[in-house]
Amino acid sequence: MDKRAFPGSAVIICIALLAIVARAQDEQWLRYHSAREVRLVGFSSNSRNLEVITEKPDGVALPEFKPALNSSNGSDEPVFAKWPTPMVQNGYLWIALHRTHNNGPHDKLYIDSNGDGSLNNETAFSAYRTTQNYTYFGPVKVVFQIEDGPVTYHLNFQFYGSADSSRKRLYASSGGWYEGDVAVNGAKKHCVLFDYNANGTFNDKALDPDESDRIRIGRAGSQDTRFVGNYLDVDGKYFIPEIARDGACIKLAEAKDVKFGKVRLPESVTELSAGGENGLFTVKPENKVAPLPVGKYRIVAWTIERKDDKETSWKLQASRPEKETDFEINAEIETALSVGEPIVSSLNSRQRNGTHYFDQSLKGRNGERITFTRNGARPQAPKLNIKNKDGTYDRTYSFSYG
Repeated sequence: MDKRAFPGSAVIICIALLAIVARAQDEQWLRYHSAREVRLVGFSSNSRNLEVITEKPDGVALPEFKPALNSSNGSDEPVFAKWPTPMVQNGYLWIALHRTHNNGPHDKLYIDSNGDGSLNNETAFSAYRTTQNYTYFGPVKVVFQIEDGPVTYHLNFQFYGSADSSRKRLYASSGGWYEGDVAVNGAKKHCVLFDYNANGTFNDKALDPDESDRIRIGRAGSQDTRFVGNYLDVDGKYFIPEIARDGACIKLAEAKDVKFGKVRLPESVTELSAGGENGLFTVKPENKVAPLPVGKYRIVAWTIERKDDKETSWKLQASRPEKETDFEINAEIETALSVGEPIVSSLNSRQRNGTHYFDQSLKGRNGERITFTRNGARPQAPKLNIKNKDGTYDRTYSFSYG
């Protein structure tokens, strides 16, 4: 054998190894966590309302349900639901609930935790909290079998349905998330991934905010939550995030040649948040114009800030529009948005058992919820003056924040 071939082969092997190492370094791994109530650790989740049925599912082996003692009206019969997830082959996992006591809702939950289509080999989860009409379960563990091996995921459930209630509801929300330190453009940042739409994956991006997962990249403990999308703005620089479907790792590549368009806002609007498949962006217009990457968006929130003649700072924040607010950004034409003032103040009244109740609310032109602050704090609640026609009744009442 010609030994002169070895040096060249060694170079090729070294280059191949360096390429493998470089690719491995791009993948930044995160640690998985779970919690019973994720809101207590700084997350919010879009709970899925699962259809509850009483018919036993065909072809599903069921556990032996022991009836509640002294039950005579059949209310202890089990109920069933499907939790939809693309992480299993048939697209869902079966759930069963049943009641082991005579009062209150169902307090035992079974889930097809290994995705084998059967419930008779599962151990029941007991409710950790029970009220007259509600039971709470979690975190409930399931295991997905994927190409790289088993992946653990957790769910939290809230079940409604008293013993004598024919209407029953089951809500599922994510009970797990990933987080850890990552390198972004040479700087250490803390990254958190959360399955907001509670379907078992962590890389969903959508125009509908309820169907988009969430990401945070910044300092540890930051509440700056973005939508998972095509782009991510970190310290004023755009990156393209590549998130593993199971959430275990993330890659961040600098976004080059991003195409931008312009959005035109009313003069009074000082900040706009808009989201879509590109992600979530908060922009502050200059001369009523702000840049956004080309694509489709939905208005998430907007802000008006100004000072009165006494230099008092007032801040009006609008969020959660009730009307459709979708818009599109292209590179050639400015897109003008109808947001901001006027703000509508409404007074609603109702009567019950001889008592009158009044509610005052503020809404934007698209049905946005409005919050006010004065020098960073809530101003005093408004007052209501009630006076009859002849003036014999004239009283002023103060509203309170509830």
